[in-house]
Amino acid sequence: MAQSRQDIQSRIASVDSTKKITKAMQLVASSKLSRQRDAMERNREYAHSLQTLLTNIVNAAGKNDPFLKENEGKRAFVFVITSDMGLCGGYNANVYRTVLNDLGTDDHIVMIGSRGSQWAKARGIRSDAALIDLNEDTAYMDLANQMQTALDLFREKKISRIQVLYTHYKNTLTFIPVLETIIPVRVEKEQDKKSHIDTIFEPGKEHMLSTIVPMAAKSLLYSLYLESKTSEQASRRMAMESATDNATELQEELELAYNRIRQGAITQEITEIVGGANALAS
Repeated sequence: MAQSRQDIQSRIASVDSTKKITKAMQLVASSKLSRQRDAMERNREYAHSLQTLLTNIVNAAGKNDPFLKENEGKRAFVFVITSDMGLCGGYNANVYRTVLNDLGTDDHIVMIGSRGSQWAKARGIRSDAALIDLNEDTAYMDLANQMQTALDLFREKKISRIQVLYTHYKNTLTFIPVLETIIPVRVEKEQDKKSHIDTIFEPGKEHMLSTIVPMAAKSLLYSLYLESKTSEQASRRMAMESATDNATELQEELELAYNRIRQGAITQEITEIVGGANALAS
């Protein structure tokens, strides 16, 4: 009985220590989420404006531009954005599921994040490049360099399209894996074009496209990267909050079990004392 009480006391102390850790990690994730969400929102307006400009130029340029046509019969170039750390719930698992279900075995895959790189290597999935532990100050340039490689391959007609598998941040509780095609650029339908006014381009449309398309593609990749990182921190915060709640519940159950055993031991001692007193009295 005494040993059982000691075991429960040890487990209570262990659970309490774990709860303190998960609570601290929850607070850290909340702080990082706030900062990451601010960075995402600041970038989102610029990326949206650039995407609108790109769409207008592409639709005005006609259907002969190479960035409007998919190179059929070639493999896709896919950026897969995962995390560099764990303890973020189903964030990575959702991305992995999409990789297995929607990507081809011969696709040119660039893994962003150490977790995704390790996962692909463990399952024999070929990763043509990996970007691990991107620095906040140099992340854009690292991503832009890989996007330039993809654009060069597309111009050479060695890949069919350029896609990004990222996690869309809807709110602090909802984040959805999305496979988005960046190149070829989407062309609006004829009925949608009527709403655009005629635009005079200086220099010409072709020169504008050769400048704007790479710029927009790189900025869009970076924007989706920031959105994925925001989803990662939100998922980690939610996972740590759930872990803290579970630890609290388990601690309460252990304390209840400990009190029951303690009460039973006290009752047994009282019974033995009373029994001894009765024996002496008789």
